[in-house]
Parts: sequence; structure tokens; C-alpha cells
Amino acid sequence: MVDERTDGRRARGDATRRRVALDAAMMATVGGLDAITLGSLAERTGVSKSGILTVFGSREAVQVAAVGQARRIYVDAVVRPAWGREPGAERLRGLVEAWREYVRAEVFPGGCFLAATSVEYGRRAGPVAEAVRGLKREWLDLLEAELTTAGSRRPADDAFRLDAYLDAGNARHQLWGSPEHLEEVDRACRLAFEVIPAHA
Repeated sequence: MVDERTDGRRARGDATRRRVALDAAMMATVGGLDAITLGSLAERTGVSKSGILTVFGSREAVQVAAVGQARRIYVDAVVRPAWGREPGAERLRGLVEAWREYVRAEVFPGGCFLAATSVEYGRRAGPVAEAVRGLKREWLDLLEAELTTAGSRRPADDAFRLDAYLDAGNARHQLWGSPEHLEEVDRACRLAFEVIPAHA
């Protein structure tokens, strides 16, 4: 027989885990993953510190879960909207357009999660750093794969440039809050797409 009490506790634990991970991901774009404390999460979520520890076990596990939650949001906001487009240059354009709207819509209060955490965790070790590094690598691999399909002979170099444009646009948008900086990103990326066939 199904133990309804056990199932109920598991469901409540899963709901708590999702809520805390989501709020931690949101906080990370403003103050950084390192600034996340059990106390600040408890205050923000209404879940006690002991309740957070019950479902996660440690603050580090919360930080890793925040990266995982951010990945799910990024896929839904940036990758999925572009996935119906033709692979290659057209899909790359879709990714840039979706990324621009993701930043413009302030899906995360402090801007792009990848941009914010990549700087914070550069050259560091441990599970949190590995989760951040893995997320960034996954994004770069996606760009490289689409650039290869688009005809780039130097997909890693071109992925570096596109990612750098996005990071710069995010930083300027956070500093000045002007939509023109996101439009600059769009123009820079479009110019990059135009020269891709020249590499073939």
C-alpha cells in the first residue's frame, strides 16, 4: 500500500526544494552565490533554516541547486524559443533574440545568471564552481555546434565572440538600464553572423 504520510512529506519536501532553489537563483544575480545564507533564504522564503537544511543538507547544496534551477529557467527562456528554427545561423539569431528578451524582461532581477556567476566563480574549485562552469560550458558548446552548422571554420572563436557580446550587453544594461545596449548586442551579433559564411 502507498503510505500517504510519506508521500505527503516527500511532496512538501520537493515543493520546498524548488521554492528555495528558485529564490536562491534569483538572489545570486544580485548579490552572488556566495552571498546566499540560510538566514537570508529563510527570511525570503518563509522556510526555517532547519527546514532548508532538512531538504538540502548544506548551504553548498542549496547553491548547487540554485545553478540547476537557473539552468532550467535559461533553457525555457532562451534555448527553447529558438529550437524550432532551422539549425545554424537562423537558430543562432533566435538564441540571440530570445536572450535579449530574457534580459529585457528581467527574468532574473540582476540580469543574466550565466554572466553574473561566471565572473564570481572563475578559477575556483568545488561543487558550486563546477556547476557554474558546467552551465557556461554547456552554453558555449551549444553556440559552437550551431556555428559549425552555420559554416564557421572557427566555431570556438566565434562562440567566444558571441558570448562576449552578450556578457558586455548584460553588464551595460545592468549599469545603465537602457534598452539601447541590448540593441547594440543584437547589431554586433548580426554583423558576426554576416561574416560566418566568409570562413567557409
